[in-house]
Parts: sequence; C-alpha cells; structure tokens
Amino acid sequence: MRRNITAPRLWLVIAKSYRALSLLAERSIANTGLCLTDFVALEALLHKGPLTISEIQDKVRLASGSMTAAVDRLEKLGLVVRKASPSDRRARVVHLTAEGKRLAASSFERHAKDLEALMSALSEKEMEQLHGSLKKLGLFAAEKLEEQQAKPKSR
Repeated sequence: MRRNITAPRLWLVIAKSYRALSLLAERSIANTGLCLTDFVALEALLHKGPLTISEIQDKVRLASGSMTAAVDRLEKLGLVVRKASPSDRRARVVHLTAEGKRLAASSFERHAKDLEALMSALSEKEMEQLHGSLKKLGLFAAEKLEEQQAKPKSR
C-alpha cells in the first residue's frame, strides 16, 4: 500500500526532522563545552581565517549583539584577539590565538564526528539524493521569497 505524499505531509516530515536534527546538533555542540554562538564564531574563524565581527555575523547569521558578546567572551578566555584592520581604521579584525585554533579544531572535529554518526542512517547515495533535493527546494523557495519581496504590497 503506497501512501500519498502530499506537500503538507512532506513539509511536516521536513520540519520534524529538522527539529530533531537541530536538537541533536545543539547537544553535540554543548558537549564540546561551548555555547552555540561561541562555537559558530570559532568555527567561522577556523575555516575562513581572520574576520571582522560583521563578517562573522554574515557567515553564521546571528544578531550583532550576540556576536559581539561571543567575541567578548572568547577574547576574555584568550581564544581570540582583536587587531586593527590594515584597510579600515575603524574596523577591528578578530583572529584566533594558538589556543583558540586548538580548541576550535578539536571542537569542530568532535561535532563533525557526531554529525557523521547521525547521518549514518543514510547510504552515500541517499545522502547525495537528499542533498540535491533539499538544495533544489531551498533555491526554489529563496527565489519565491525574492519574487514576493520585489512585488509592491497591495492593500
């Protein structure tokens, strides 16, 4: 007996899956000993190199107040330092310290292993198919959002 997979049913499955996966990913991050904002800031600096606070914010999509507070915490812990920008006297660039690099690398490695274990429920082929399908759906939804935002609002 084949179930009819309607758009509302698919949306519900995506939403429930996302919620469960998010909670497990957040638990994985908490197990590194870092809060989410500190983890994502360290991870961005580890993989992208030195960045301004606003660049980190753009990469991880967090509010500026949250990101500034995270950088302040990380600086107090000796994991990052702020340096003057060579190209903009008003900007400060955030750099990982040696200890920050070590902690960021080990935390990200542990988190990546947790995610790999979680995704092991899928075969390589299923992961490729899901990636392609979700990317296609996300791009389509983003396009629809842009169209809606471009239209003048009528009353």
